[in-house]
Amino acid sequence: MISPELKKVILEQLNLDDFDIQDETIAPQVPGWDSLNHINIILAVEKHFGVKFKSIELLRLKCVGELQKLVDSKLGK
Repeated sequence: MISPELKKVILEQLNLDDFDIQDETIAPQVPGWDSLNHINIILAVEKHFGVKFKSIELLRLKCVGELQKLVDSKLGK
C-alpha cells in the first residue's frame, strides 16, 4: 500500500492537489508524470526519505507500489 508520505512527495513534485495513486499506478496514468518529472520525483523521494537508489533498482520499477517497496527496503521496513 502506498504510504501517505510517498503520495504527498509525488503529488507535490507534480503540482497536483489530489490524485488517487494506488500500488498498480504507472507513470503515464498520472497527469504531468513525464521523463523529466520522473527524475525530479526520484530525487525528491531520495531526499525526503534520506535514501539513495541505484540505477538498476530504478530501471526495474514498473509501478508506484514497487517504488514504495524499494523505499521500505532501504528504510529496513
